[in-house]
Amino acid sequence: MKLGRSSAKRGPGKIELPERFDAVTIVRPSGERVQAQVAEREPDGLLVALLFRAETPLDAGPLEELTLEFTSPHGRVRAQGTVTLLERELLRFSALHSIEVIQQREYVRVLSTRPVLVLTSSSSQGTIQSYTVDLSGGGLLLAGPDTLRVGEQVRFRLTLAKGAPQIEGVGTVVRTDLQGHRALCFDEIAAGDHRRLVRFIFDCQRAERRRGLEQGGHGG
Repeated sequence: MKLGRSSAKRGPGKIELPERFDAVTIVRPSGERVQAQVAEREPDGLLVALLFRAETPLDAGPLEELTLEFTSPHGRVRAQGTVTLLERELLRFSALHSIEVIQQREYVRVLSTRPVLVLTSSSSQGTIQSYTVDLSGGGLLLAGPDTLRVGEQVRFRLTLAKGAPQIEGVGTVVRTDLQGHRALCFDEIAAGDHRRLVRFIFDCQRAERRRGLEQGGHGG
């Protein structure tokens, strides 16, 4: 899998469906977005479970008007198809077809400090141990080091959890900020690694949202 840094839109067509436990979003015609997760991947569709209860029941309007959004190796997919409500918080999407695929320049970022091993041929150090300041589906913001130059291409090995397989890929240093952080944009990353990274980011967002709800509840 290679990731580009330009934006593009594609028309309707066949799509690569997300895997079990991947994060997806159900979008209603009103614009309401409901966070969900793939419960099962079927030959021609998906079973999708809601993670948070919708403001109004999903069957309050035509189910076929619901749009399913998810990240694929080609970008952010918006898809529609035949929708069946199996339970209040479980839906089956079948005969899915894309109505839009956007190869995104920007992804949602989350603050997260994770170890990263950076391998570069131009640095006298060769192998550099650093850590992330934030993460996105399109790249990393590294704490350093100052030996990395803008435009330099490096290999990286990102650790999301102790004992878990590392996420490996190739990226280019695209900028530095006033704190000396290096922004690394992905050039190459395996599709499976990208899915694991996006899932990790989604879990971070969900945990942050839950903390906010708990703090709001205590404050009330």
